[in-house]
Amino acid sequence: MKLLIVLALMASAYGFPQHEHHESTTFIPILKYDKQQGEDGSYRTIYQTGNNIVHEESGYLKDASEDHPNGILVQQGAYSYEAPNGEIIQVQYTADENGFRVQSDSLPTTPPVPPAIQEGLKEIYEGIKRREQEAKNNPKYAEDEAKRAQLDYNGQYYNQ
Repeated sequence: MKLLIVLALMASAYGFPQHEHHESTTFIPILKYDKQQGEDGSYRTIYQTGNNIVHEESGYLKDASEDHPNGILVQQGAYSYEAPNGEIIQVQYTADENGFRVQSDSLPTTPPVPPAIQEGLKEIYEGIKRREQEAKNNPKYAEDEAKRAQLDYNGQYYNQ
């Protein structure tokens, strides 16, 4: 499993287009680096650079299941860095069978949904609930729904 992961990382690195090499005149030292690898596939990595980047990550293999017969690599970590304006950006993340999730006060947030749209969504959900309730109470619901769908398809209205 470890070999497969390393080979996949190497293959992806060689797959990226190569760009012109530019010399950097700024040396950034690695102030701290620690990597611990467990025999069970677990690991923990910590590093810190001279330009205020700090990264910490740990991971382990979660037991196999019917949906994931090879097991799942669970990773959790956090990093921080200094933005050009001097603000320290902090990010926490988790990657597991539920995907990659990140948390940070620095991430943009979506604007609130306008009240008119909220009201429209509420009406839609209430209509869905009414239809579900009608389907439970009306034994002919499927037949009626088929008629309604055919009329809708023909551009006609359904009258009850």
